[in-house]
Amino acid sequence: MPDITDAMETNESVDHSQTSSSFEQILPARSAAIYREFQAGRVIVRDVWDNNRSELRANPLYNLLYNHLSHFRTFYEHLGSELAFNETGAFFFLKESSDDENEEHDENAFRVQVILLLIGRYFARSGRDLEYLGRPDAGLNENDLTALAGDEEYQEILRAARFEKGFSEALDYLDKRNLLFRSGASRCFLSSAGFYFLQELVREYEQG
Repeated sequence: MPDITDAMETNESVDHSQTSSSFEQILPARSAAIYREFQAGRVIVRDVWDNNRSELRANPLYNLLYNHLSHFRTFYEHLGSELAFNETGAFFFLKESSDDENEEHDENAFRVQVILLLIGRYFARSGRDLEYLGRPDAGLNENDLTALAGDEEYQEILRAARFEKGFSEALDYLDKRNLLFRSGASRCFLSSAGFYFLQELVREYEQG
């Protein structure tokens, strides 16, 4: 399966060398908000789900990173981390450098891959195009979630990945990392980052 870190390092073609990197240009509260997102293990995606308006809206933290990329890359480099950008999936991710943190990242990446593979497998078997998984007006509905939770084979695979509570826990895992958005009480869809990783998994499966 593709390495999520490697996937994120593709398409890093944005050049903001002319953008001011002065600390005076960036509000401390915004910079702290970005730091908290990364420390929580989240990716920062271009568009986030607005529950009040039931629509995707532009993420101001993504825009801040994008417009001051040189500044933030230098800033996180001084903290011993690497700010990775993926243009195709439209998201940022913080890559840690220590061995212990890399081991934790590898485990997190594996668990994400397991969930996405099961979702993709189920959705494809239902005869639907995977593209619908990344659409707010489609994605997984209540019947899909019930079917996923009731599949014993899937539950065994999830338990092997340490999701003892099954798909509800697995979906929460993606949700907390901004790889999935909940568009209703019993509906959800993949974010641009989540859908990007799913596409990479499918691509490697087809090539292998």
